[in-house]
Amino acid sequence: MTQPFPISIGRVYDPPDPDLGARLLVDRLWPRGIRKSDLHLDDWLRQVTPSNDLRKWYHADPASRYPEFARRYEQELSGNPDGVGDCLQWCRKGPVLLLTAAHDPETSHVPVLRALLHRQLQTEDQP
Repeated sequence: MTQPFPISIGRVYDPPDPDLGARLLVDRLWPRGIRKSDLHLDDWLRQVTPSNDLRKWYHADPASRYPEFARRYEQELSGNPDGVGDCLQWCRKGPVLLLTAAHDPETSHVPVLRALLHRQLQTEDQP
């Protein structure tokens, strides 16, 4: 089995690190205070973000709702093969940095997306 390329998580407000690979914004809305020319994106994958209803539900009480949010978001992703496929195409080419404007990326939708991408890539690599 080949080792998949790394999939990292970062904030759009962090300084760019070209060693982390393709820079993919995975937020539905453009981040505040950043000009498009300053972000140096390879792609903006809005289609893999949580639905507005799910996002609003989660933000009402993120401390207690994260496990259920993750489950529901993964369910949404399973119904979105085109959006996930776009992400996977980038992941197959080389390292990827999934970018978000979330204050705490580790309790956002991005780790759920990264885990799903890892599983998909490992499944593809099975004989």
